[in-house]
Amino acid sequence: MKNLPPLNGLRAFEAAGRHLTFQAAAQELDVTQGAVAQQVRALEAQLGIQLFERHSKGLIFTAAGRGYHAQVQTAFTTLREATETLLPEADKVLISVTPTFASKWLIPNLPDFSERHPDIDLRIVATEKVSSFHADGIDLAIRQGNPPFGASLDAHLLFKQEIIAVAAPELVNKISPDMDALASLPRIHDAHSLWPKFLGNAPSKHDALHGLQLSQTALAIDAAISGQGVALASRFLLRKEIEAGNLVQVVPEVMTGDSDFYLLVRRDTRKRPAVAAVIEWMTQASAPHGQHPRPT
Repeated sequence: MKNLPPLNGLRAFEAAGRHLTFQAAAQELDVTQGAVAQQVRALEAQLGIQLFERHSKGLIFTAAGRGYHAQVQTAFTTLREATETLLPEADKVLISVTPTFASKWLIPNLPDFSERHPDIDLRIVATEKVSSFHADGIDLAIRQGNPPFGASLDAHLLFKQEIIAVAAPELVNKISPDMDALASLPRIHDAHSLWPKFLGNAPSKHDALHGLQLSQTALAIDAAISGQGVALASRFLLRKEIEAGNLVQVVPEVMTGDSDFYLLVRRDTRKRPAVAAVIEWMTQASAPHGQHPRPT
């Protein structure tokens, strides 16, 4: 087996070939971009064959590299499947989400999921960090962005980005629902800093960044519920609070975001029964009004 290249070099090549950038491969493998590039160069040196052409915008396979990558990718898939067969966890699904998505949408909807799938152990990783499918072992992820997300991933659109302004009813029940009145109210900010764009040409635009500053949208929503001011957030995150009467939409204006919310799944795990069940449930729950067909 002395002709078998080092496993780290093969892993770096396999990841770089799926993403066609060293940067994305490094993020997946949780190493530096330089380490991935060095491992691929060492693999090319050992094989005596150039596998990629390097360009400023990314990587392009050579003819030899493309054929080799297909076989290496198949080998890694076989290894993963063999491990899953040896240590089956068909009833466990690990999903990566942001803390706001977890607290304001996923967790409030989990009772329905548990009722429908009591045999599936849904494990939630709530972090602002972008988790790696390979390094962190996640099965699914919620990402805000625009496709494509990678050749090895399937993307399911869950929610369009529609930003609305909300506040506690007692804060706004005596004002007119227009942008002039909105501009005079105290504002709650999160890390996305959406107020200047939302206010546009409304009065007090130069004060758009003043107000309570919080690090997460979930905290901004909670502050709005407590009457601290007006918060901006995606409509789908606010639906239950609005229906419960804890928040009201202050003005009818809606700001469309430039990136939407997607459910991402690795193509080599999407057919696992438990993963497929979570995908089906999430896409149904995110449909208009979150209507699920009742099980028969």
